[in-house]
Amino acid sequence: VCYQSGNKPVTMETAQKFVRMLLRSGHESVIEHSSLTVQFINVSRGFTHELVRHRLTSPSQESTRYVDYAKEDKVDLDRFQLKFIVPPHKDEKENVKLENGQLLSLEDMFTNIEMYYRGLRKAGFLAEDARQILPIATKSEIVVTANFREWRHVFSMRTQKAAHWEIRSTMVKLLQELQVLIPVIFDDFAPSGN
Repeated sequence: VCYQSGNKPVTMETAQKFVRMLLRSGHESVIEHSSLTVQFINVSRGFTHELVRHRLTSPSQESTRYVDYAKEDKVDLDRFQLKFIVPPHKDEKENVKLENGQLLSLEDMFTNIEMYYRGLRKAGFLAEDARQILPIATKSEIVVTANFREWRHVFSMRTQKAAHWEIRSTMVKLLQELQVLIPVIFDDFAPSGN
């Protein structure tokens, strides 16, 4: 449309050539017409906090206000099972010496947080009020839609070696999948530090 060059037949080969030319010339606005929706599961709220900073995405995130972390449909305040995302380079069972001299593992800390959350709920706090004590390590889910140009921006930021370990790891895996599925859009990316 921009150059009125649409009078020739479009094939997969000519489309790929056209997209590569657009990317080389920096005319990426054209790839904004296509979008991709991705559901991220078993990620931390820290991950989702990083991802929603990309303002040109459309996120729908698991709510700590309306999701009451019970195993079954009916809330059972004696059977809560909060889930937390632990950095893979940390041992969940390793003791950490606290400022007061007490030794606690991450597992113990998460157990205490779950106990405090459950205690607040049993005391009558609504989930939206009790959630104030939940850490960003709390497991979450998020669905994100963005156009291809914005996904390229996300990958340029979140696959860098300096990016947070969780979002970098997840985005590198997603990028690798997209390089197979839609190579013409994403095959020019190589995560730094790989």
